[in-house]
Amino acid sequence: MPATEIIGYCAAVLTTGSFVPQAWHTFSTRDVSGISLGMYSVFTLGVACWLVYGLLLGAWPVVIANTITLLLAAAILLMKLRYR
Repeated sequence: MPATEIIGYCAAVLTTGSFVPQAWHTFSTRDVSGISLGMYSVFTLGVACWLVYGLLLGAWPVVIANTITLLLAAAILLMKLRYR
């Protein structure tokens, strides 16, 4: 595996992993009062764009990380819409 791919997977694990505690907290408490609807909407769209970009390039670290992050971000966004 080339060094660039190893760095990509490390970045994917770190950035996606850093998002998990926030998602877990939000799912556990259903408290979305501190979450900005505008920010999460833009963030979720941005993650979707990164996912498409990764697919177009065939960059699997980008695809995997952004697939997981998109699922978590979309779930939080839906909770924000439902529980506001």
